[in-house]
Amino acid sequence: MSRRSPFVVELSEADRTVLEQRSRAYTAPYAQVLRARIVLMAADGERNAVIAQRLDVDVSVVSRWRRRFCEAGLAGLDDRRRSGRPRSFPAPVVAEVKAMACEPPEVREVPLARWSSAELAAQAVAEGLVMAVSASTVRRWLHDDAIRPWLHRSWIFPRDPDFAVKAARVLDLYARVWDGVALGEDEYVISADEKSQLQALSRRHRELPPGSGRTRRVEFEYTRGGTLAYFGAYDVHRAHLFGMTAPKTGIVPFSALVEQVMTTEPYASARRVFWIVDNGSSHNGVRSIQRMRTAWPTAELVHLPIHASWLNQIEIVFSIIGRKVLRPADFADLDALATRLTAFEPRFNATATPFDWRFGRRELDDLLHRIGAHRTADLSPLAA
Repeated sequence: MSRRSPFVVELSEADRTVLEQRSRAYTAPYAQVLRARIVLMAADGERNAVIAQRLDVDVSVVSRWRRRFCEAGLAGLDDRRRSGRPRSFPAPVVAEVKAMACEPPEVREVPLARWSSAELAAQAVAEGLVMAVSASTVRRWLHDDAIRPWLHRSWIFPRDPDFAVKAARVLDLYARVWDGVALGEDEYVISADEKSQLQALSRRHRELPPGSGRTRRVEFEYTRGGTLAYFGAYDVHRAHLFGMTAPKTGIVPFSALVEQVMTTEPYASARRVFWIVDNGSSHNGVRSIQRMRTAWPTAELVHLPIHASWLNQIEIVFSIIGRKVLRPADFADLDALATRLTAFEPRFNATATPFDWRFGRRELDDLLHRIGAHRTADLSPLAA
């Protein structure tokens, strides 16, 4: 007869409830289920040998989990931390490769435009940092710090001398503030711009719709059916889009868009309507402000800084139109293109909600600070 274990299991009501739930769990790891059953049977007075026979495990397994529960309770049934496989590469080597990834290849006289994981691995070997290292290992190192040197995006340094002031005014309007005063319920903010040179491309052969195991196929060759311009005005707080097409951009079609909005309620009877625009030829300069004020006394034209269309919310709408309406392009003629653009407007307005715009004055200050830190000594300040 086997001797009794010196570890006597006594369960509280709470512990028994937890263990019974674990022992019946179908989706839990089997190791957790087994440990719970061992402890429950031990609490019922069963000996280790009997428990091992019923659960078809070695008696040493039963002894281990009985002892660990008595020593640490439920926490004793968890897996202990393991040391794991020792590092193959010392931390300084990993840090040096990451630093290399953050530098342009030309710094090390490597004739590349950007690094890949394979190129970084080869360069680490060439410089004697390691005897050998795989591209997948380097990729894991970079993944830990979200370093992706094979990607790039274009941007431009602000060169408007009043960039901060102009940008802050627009961001305040998005927050429904003007000159430090909150906007009233009868004041509105419109973001407007135009997309030029939209092409009516007609594919030479009919496209193939998607099917089982097949993506949609669009013919590469096309014929050109001309171009038109699309003008959009977007109420940033009501998420309402006004749009129109014209043969080309210019003051006249933009003025027609303004008239379309300003003669529609609630803007027709509004106390003020702020129009946020970039510095395009249709609405740039002091004359455009005077022209707007003369035609519509309640309208206030607010210009973005130069090269700051990314602060104009209508550009988000244009991005949606580009992805959902214009691409892939296959239009019989300009009328077909204009018809689809016009038909999209009520569809968009039926479900649109204001954009979750989170870029405010604080983020602007942080951006300008980081841009200033990136400038080299020979670059002039923002006024350049």
